[in-house]
Amino acid sequence: MRLVAENLECVRGGRRVFSSLSFTCAAGEGLLLTGPNGSGKSSLLRLIAGLVQMRSGRLGLEGGDDERSIGQHTHYAGHLDALKTALTAYENLEFWAALYGGDPDAALEGFNLSHLSDIPAGFLSAGQKRRLGLARLFLGQRPLWLLDEPSVSLDTASREILGAIMKAHMAAGGLLIAATHVTLGVEFSRELKLGGRAA
Repeated sequence: MRLVAENLECVRGGRRVFSSLSFTCAAGEGLLLTGPNGSGKSSLLRLIAGLVQMRSGRLGLEGGDDERSIGQHTHYAGHLDALKTALTAYENLEFWAALYGGDPDAALEGFNLSHLSDIPAGFLSAGQKRRLGLARLFLGQRPLWLLDEPSVSLDTASREILGAIMKAHMAAGGLLIAATHVTLGVEFSRELKLGGRAA
């Protein structure tokens, strides 16, 4: 499987975020997105996930299921944790499991959240909410992971868990594209710098 982007152009709010952007990411590879704030890292991830429309260019997932969109092959974790605050930690993952498949209990355990399963998400700390949002990565089998500043609010132990599951995903042939300003503890295949001439 391989994600291929050719001459992508993205315009948001009347501003050209990037143009003439081309790259590939193949099975087992990780692509690191770097660049200053406003350079288009989040916009690119959202574009790949199908949440933002491209102005021009081509984006394809070679070897994917032709009956499904690229977004349907994707685990996307953005700046927001995608939680319903009135639902418990377990109920939040139960909702996502209905969409992705998988076991909510195993997902909670994966990020050491089992003891918080009955707590409404609105009562969790910022770090706990982030872990709960990322626990979706343990649900279902989606080959393409798009992670936007995934380590924000995580403590050292949780960053180690995140690093381990990212490594395992790539080792199993998954594709990983992550935007970050900090080290994630993962060896990426290549880096795509956005902003200035790079975009």
